[in-house]
Amino acid sequence: MTSDRAPALASALAAGPVVLDGGMSNQLESAGHDLGDALWSARLLAERPEAVVEAHLAYFTAGADVAITASYQATFEGFAGRGIGRERAAGLIGSSVELAREAVREARARGVTRPLWVAASAGPYGAMLADGSEYRGRYGLTVDELERFHRPRLEALAAARPDVLALETVPDADEARALLRAVRGLGVPAWLSYTVDGPRTRAGQPLQEAFAPAADAEEVIAVGVNCCVPEDADAAVATASRVTGKPVVVYPNSGETWNAAARSWNGRSTFTPARVERWRARGARLIGGCCRVGPETIAEIARTLTRS
Repeated sequence: MTSDRAPALASALAAGPVVLDGGMSNQLESAGHDLGDALWSARLLAERPEAVVEAHLAYFTAGADVAITASYQATFEGFAGRGIGRERAAGLIGSSVELAREAVREARARGVTRPLWVAASAGPYGAMLADGSEYRGRYGLTVDELERFHRPRLEALAAARPDVLALETVPDADEARALLRAVRGLGVPAWLSYTVDGPRTRAGQPLQEAFAPAADAEEVIAVGVNCCVPEDADAAVATASRVTGKPVVVYPNSGETWNAAARSWNGRSTFTPARVERWRARGARLIGGCCRVGPETIAEIARTLTRS
């Protein structure tokens, strides 16, 4: 059950690269919104939904073809911690897709005519914990337990009819296996994207082994990496393409590093057009950015892919 609002995303990937958006959190923070709590950007689904629409619209205007929803940290468990019941939580999770659709409609009203898609974000179990464990994995849960955690949220997202489910920032191959099981039968295609440290997942598994289960997953239309430094994405793109034979999705951070003690970003961006061209040459078909990558960089990506 894919959306009828644009050609199927899987078909578009065969024709050429598709531009993803950049970081939702940095765009919201640049507009003055405080995201300093456990729900992160998902808090605004309830409190400031119009801000989410504006963030998506900024990326569409910059040249993004895909909006990734503000549901990365939106879970039944997380909302329950705020006293939000299951029915209301399901509505909020689904609303993340509709807010992205609203941004599509506004982009159309402003003259954007190219195909636009909505990817419903499903972050890892560690994102719900909000303690940094999404960059470690190894939660002490079985694959079955992780599947039971992910399935209800994926059902709520699928019911809102996104074009694709973004199974993103996955730190652990065990969690990836749980997610691949959890998306079966939902009727919505998915991409699977790991966060990595060099040639391994954050949990330490070799990427060649981590990517392998996605090769035979019919629901998965793309495999790759996100929320890592651009340097680590370089080799990972080639590995994902070689192991799975599927289009690759890649959207790393800017290359700056987070100083947890000072609560600030250090260093400089290493995200360059030359990297984008290499990723495309190695099999990347969905290309964008994650943390600290804003509309200006997405516009540069769009220009680079149009020229190449």
